[in-house]
Amino acid sequence: MPPENREKLKENVGCCKKAKLKKAMMERKDKNARFAPRTDRAAQRRSQEAERPERPERPEHEGDQLVYGKNPVAELLKSGRGVDTVFLSDTMPPQVAAYYTALAKDAGAVVKRAHTNKLRLMCGTESHQGVAAFASGVEYATLEELLNIAKEKGEAPFIVLSDGVEDPHNLGAIIRSALLCGAHGIVIPKRGGAGVTSTVLKSSAGAAARLPIARVANIGESIRRLKEQNIFVYCADMDGVSLRKNNLTGPIALVMGSEGSGVSPLVKKLCDGVVSLDMAARGTGVDSYNVSVAAGVMLYEIMQQRGMQ
Repeated sequence: MPPENREKLKENVGCCKKAKLKKAMMERKDKNARFAPRTDRAAQRRSQEAERPERPERPEHEGDQLVYGKNPVAELLKSGRGVDTVFLSDTMPPQVAAYYTALAKDAGAVVKRAHTNKLRLMCGTESHQGVAAFASGVEYATLEELLNIAKEKGEAPFIVLSDGVEDPHNLGAIIRSALLCGAHGIVIPKRGGAGVTSTVLKSSAGAAARLPIARVANIGESIRRLKEQNIFVYCADMDGVSLRKNNLTGPIALVMGSEGSGVSPLVKKLCDGVVSLDMAARGTGVDSYNVSVAAGVMLYEIMQQRGMQ
């Protein structure tokens, strides 16, 4: 082999060895990175999270008033105002958490456990005492104001009453149907049912901001007052008379019960009549309609009969 060819061969062999050595070093570096100690990766992840800007999570409660602190939240829940959600610190003692959970249930509010840092971000302070709540800014009407609206329009009163509907989505759907079917207003209890919150406003597609809503201390007493005004009060229950067999014209009020137990026995006893919806699929284990669905069907039938008057 000529000398010049021999030199070129040596150079090529040297380049190949260098390339292989470089590749081996890169592979070893990648392998070390993949199998780095778990503590190092966790520390790196924590440092990355610390660099992120802190932002309070409040978009779904936009327009609601934030109240925090043990005494302010307790008084808010006792006041009868609409409360959407109550946040309790996950480090709150069980006995204290049970107290606020009971108050929230009476007020128709949802309880969520939250990390202390989340409460700090929502409230903008460390002095939240482990509890915060979003209160609705909706102004409620009175029962007399609902009746005056019908009088001003020259129409027979058409009122819807909620006897303990707890799910804000159901209440919002009922309010939406009531508005579209020509009801003059809706009556809800101060305790034992959902108030008008941002969730209700959203579920009603804004109808809760247009339909007058009265919040009363006692649904039974409201029924008595309606009957004094010669308003015929029906309630929806499974053992009632078929809706189509009833005369639903003239001054009328319809009571819808809670999702679990329906209309309470006392309220049912005060009503002038009990109505129900026919069902085709009996004996299937599904024995009732969703309360907001039933309300929509019944309110539509009332609207139809009142329109044919």
